Amino acid sequence: MKHFLFLITVLLVACSPQQSQQAVAHPAATVQQMRFHCEADTTRINELLVSGSNSGLDEANALVEFYARQLLGTPYVAHTLEGDKEMLTINIHELDCLTFIESLYALTRATLDGRRSWRDFAANIENVRYRGGQMGDYSTRIHYISEWIIDNHMRGNLVEITPDLPHADYMVKNIDYMTHHVDSYRQLKDDSAMVEKIRRHELRNHRFPYLKRSWLNDKAVKAALRTGDFVTLVTNIEGLDVSHNGIIVVDEKGDPHLLDASMTGHRVMLQDKPLYKYLQNSKTNLGIRVFRIMP
Repeated sequence: MKHFLFLITVLLVACSPQQSQQAVAHPAATVQQMRFHCEADTTRINELLVSGSNSGLDEANALVEFYARQLLGTPYVAHTLEGDKEMLTINIHELDCLTFIESLYALTRATLDGRRSWRDFAANIENVRYRGGQMGDYSTRIHYISEWIIDNHMRGNLVEITPDLPHADYMVKNIDYMTHHVDSYRQLKDDSAMVEKIRRHELRNHRFPYLKRSWLNDKAVKAALRTGDFVTLVTNIEGLDVSHNGIIVVDEKGDPHLLDASMTGHRVMLQDKPLYKYLQNSKTNLGIRVFRIMP
């Protein structure tokens, strides 16, 4: 595997996602703490940001849709953030459902701020991915969407609109899946101290809003949803709050669809069925939560 070196204005990284290489520092993550999939990541991010800037779009939801469509066809790959050490992982060429919406946030926020550099994308990824916006060890990454929404709302990144939707309801649930399934996480298997760190941030009797899937074909609900809204699917799996993430795209008939990094479709794709039909036969998905980027 050929290795590359980046110095200040020139970034070179190994194309192995498991190898740590250097990148230009920003105020929190140091040059030794960044990991790229390959050297083309920075080029691709710069190209995306230039295209977004040249689009003339200046509204968050419109930019979210614009960038989501630019990423159509990107392969779905799980666990790209995992490694022997927690690092600020940048991978625009392989996405799962969470890194997809993180990337949309980072691209959109950079464009709204008038930025065109991968460095700004990286700073925004760190800001949205980690508690308080700063990377530390594995426990500082926000692992549950409920906390992710709370933390990013408090820092002015995102706002949840679920409570304002017609027919919104509430659920109370313990969000503690990770510490009850330690063997499913390589960072937790043999590290009891890390398990305790994660446990401290899990949520007990957490009350959160959601919209039951039975209301997704309601006219008032469909009218309230906008293209470019982030959407997350609420699950009945014990210990988990949500099971999947994506964005809303409203078609010409007014029906919301899911645009997501699909595990079953193996790529970023726009689902053919309207969201209410996509979810109607699910055994685990109970409904949705919706949030937007703050201006």
